[in-house]
Amino acid sequence: MALSKRERRLRIKKRIRKKVNGTLDTPRLSVFRSNKQIYVQLVDDNNANTLLSATSSDKDIAALNVKNKIELASLVGKKIAEKAKEQKIASVVFDRGGYSYHGRVKALAEAARKGGLKF
Repeated sequence: MALSKRERRLRIKKRIRKKVNGTLDTPRLSVFRSNKQIYVQLVDDNNANTLLSATSSDKDIAALNVKNKIELASLVGKKIAEKAKEQKIASVVFDRGGYSYHGRVKALAEAARKGGLKF
């Protein structure tokens, strides 16, 4: 029986989460991508706590009226890197959330790296 697109992504996500674990020193950079928006969080899995988050629907990013979703994702990556620097977080582990490392997910990751985060 064939899996739906969502079931397949969730299966991949579970497989990734077995290996990727965030701590307070190196939190997990978790990505969720919807059709219109992209969301990213820094998560401490030991304490089950979200440290920081950034989305493409944040007021300062949404005010730029960027139409290209890849550019929007890179702005979100830059924003999360800035917030992490303010909290003195230098390195993270990247959780692509079951999405392929391509397009918006790749743009977000590269922008976060340019912003100063180490994966």
